[in-house]
Amino acid sequence: MEDLKGVEAQIHDDGSAESQGDDPVITEKKGTPNDQKDMYRMGKMQEMRRNFRFVSIFGYSMILMATWETGLTTLGIGLLNGGTGGTIFVYIGTAIGMCFVIASMAEMASMAPTSGGQYHWVSEFAPRKHQKFLSYLVGWLCVLGWQTGIPSIGYLAGTQIQGLIILNNPSYVPERWHGTLLVIAVASYSIIFNTLLARKLPLIEGTVLILHIFGFFAILIVLWVLAPRSKASDVFGQFQDNAGWGNVGLSCLVGQLAPVFSLLGSDAATHMSEELRDASYTLPRAMIWTAASNSVLGLIMIITLCFCLGDVTTIISTPTGYPFIQVLYNATGSNAATSVLTAITIIMAIFGCVNNVATSSRQLFAFARDHGVPFGSFLSHVRPGWDIPLNSILVSFVISILLSLINIGSTVAFNSIASLGTCALLSSYIISCSCMFLKRWKKEPLLPSRFSLGKYGLAVNGISVVYLFVAFVFSFFPSFPHPSPSLMNWNILIYGFVVIFSLVYFFFRGRHQYVGPVEYLNKDV
Repeated sequence: MEDLKGVEAQIHDDGSAESQGDDPVITEKKGTPNDQKDMYRMGKMQEMRRNFRFVSIFGYSMILMATWETGLTTLGIGLLNGGTGGTIFVYIGTAIGMCFVIASMAEMASMAPTSGGQYHWVSEFAPRKHQKFLSYLVGWLCVLGWQTGIPSIGYLAGTQIQGLIILNNPSYVPERWHGTLLVIAVASYSIIFNTLLARKLPLIEGTVLILHIFGFFAILIVLWVLAPRSKASDVFGQFQDNAGWGNVGLSCLVGQLAPVFSLLGSDAATHMSEELRDASYTLPRAMIWTAASNSVLGLIMIITLCFCLGDVTTIISTPTGYPFIQVLYNATGSNAATSVLTAITIIMAIFGCVNNVATSSRQLFAFARDHGVPFGSFLSHVRPGWDIPLNSILVSFVISILLSLINIGSTVAFNSIASLGTCALLSSYIISCSCMFLKRWKKEPLLPSRFSLGKYGLAVNGISVVYLFVAFVFSFFPSFPHPSPSLMNWNILIYGFVVIFSLVYFFFRGRHQYVGPVEYLNKDV
């Protein structure tokens, strides 16, 4: 309760001018009156600067999701499982499904704009007797999902660099420790932006957003002008089971892992909400615009790529490891031109890692603030003058380095851990949307929202849960049937281990420390 007293004291100080009839106080440190009201209602103290606005948080989300870039790098999954027709139509279906999910989460973000995100929403919206347990579980899933995202994106950038080295020097043989060093380099670069340059992060987001948009057109125009074209009937009508599942429909469902990965992360901006001005209004609109913009850009890029593939077998077996690099080389016939165009996706992946560090550290900070993880007081400390959760940022950096070292011993084990973020975040979305669906189904009162789904809320929440469940199940499938141990998807084993560990910790210690954010709410708002 000491934290709550501190919040009340801060709110009383912040609101003094308003209570005396003066103009509302709006500062970078305090935010707008709505921000102050939201923080007071949730029983949280404003410790970080609200230096993000709509454009910067929009750029932040666009860069982290990086849909068209991720669509390029994950092209091989769709071609193996569904062919060009399956790749396009599965992407469209996934984009529609994720739009329902993002709309549901945008409404919850407007109701409770906090760095905690899903675990906070579950704590408020779940049935009373399940609030504590479900919130705790979702908090751990979010920690797992975002912490593994740092080495995952770092590895994505690193392997693209190795692909370019192979393109320009075919004699190069990539070693596992090479990939680990590249992950550490990308993570180190990301830490600099999240510590020494943290105040400049909103400006950086707006600048890199320009590269995100212009890079899209640079690659698109090159492919349209120089690449060979396939017939539309071949592109849209070619559904193939190149992986050998024995059923094209099943193969396409397995292939949805690629578009799910490229459209994942809609909650990223939510974890920055305590650094966003007028968060309850700006945040949901930024989330919706991000989803719409990135979905359209991704669809255009994927259709273009499918038209410009040429021989699919050759593209899939490219020595660079990335089919899109081979497509760009076939179009330009130049190592230099291919390297420049691929460098765009590498730069975007690096800045995606910068944003992932920011998101994962804020989510860890919030969960630690609510005593959900060990060493909560250390991880939730915001150093005066820095106005960022520096300890959580540095711990996230250490975790990413430790996870990257696994790659030296086994790339299979590393990939399994790195890809855990997909199923972990999907499961946190399922529980969050299910709580809102159940609340609406029971016709229970909802919190005031500056972004409301209104009468469509029940349907939107319900469709979200159904779609997420399908995506969640197939996130555990391997890319091939009857895989060898090196090709097996070990996510289910590691995911289960982490869930069991969190439950054991909850039983022995967590339930004595963690009460859930709902217990800190101020009921008088």
